[in-house]
Amino acid sequence: MKRNAIVGLTALGLLVGVQSFGTKDKYQAEQSFEYRKMGNTAFQAGEKLKFRAHYGVINAAVITMSVGATTSNIGGRTAYAVKCEGETLKSFDWAYKVRDKFESWVDVQALAPLRYAKTVRENKYFDEDLAIYMHDKKKMRNSDGELAMPIYTQDIASALYYARNLNFTNAVINQSFPIDVYLDNKVYNLNFTYLGKETLNSDIGKVKCIKLRPKLVVDRVFKSSNDMTVWISDDANHIPIRVQSAIKVGSIKVDLTSYEGLRNTFTAKVVK
Repeated sequence: MKRNAIVGLTALGLLVGVQSFGTKDKYQAEQSFEYRKMGNTAFQAGEKLKFRAHYGVINAAVITMSVGATTSNIGGRTAYAVKCEGETLKSFDWAYKVRDKFESWVDVQALAPLRYAKTVRENKYFDEDLAIYMHDKKKMRNSDGELAMPIYTQDIASALYYARNLNFTNAVINQSFPIDVYLDNKVYNLNFTYLGKETLNSDIGKVKCIKLRPKLVVDRVFKSSNDMTVWISDDANHIPIRVQSAIKVGSIKVDLTSYEGLRNTFTAKVVK
């Protein structure tokens, strides 16, 4: 099970707390720059989602998406501290051991990342990355230097929370929602495609869902940019319920198993 396979849905991976950057940035946005105002109606501080990942028929890994209980001050901006972590079960470690964590500090007003940190441990493979976003300059500074980027570029962790605030109310089948995502020293121009609505029988019961297809980066894991399907709750929370993907060596399915601290009533869950 490779990194991007597990991460695909919810993003596995990384370790490195706010301390890694220090208490204050050397860089701060210029006074004349004004961040966009993008309302957040989907999540709040203290939310926690847990998932289980299946590799074929094998229960292989646990994934957690969480929002810190308190906000952080990043360069004078208030930010959510969001985290996506994934690890294989001990019973699966013999096949491929994963201990990954991705963290992002997301501006409360703009829903754009201010900082990003990644630590990936997979068998003998180790990789980490730290990044600071300079949205006013359309640049970011990471472990390798500076990198040009479109304004409001997301990362693998922040993109999940940004996407939950997209408005699908009047979406039509095959409508595309663009998103720029930073990963491994590159920025990818990706998108989500709206595929309609579907009611799923899930680990937490029957849930009314919005069906999406994220565009993937074709690499050693994915055979096609269209190999993944995501179902999110058809309510104000837009929480991921299921992610399913074909990969070069089988298939992966990720299912929500528990949730707490939701911002809104879970109206998408069908009550018998």
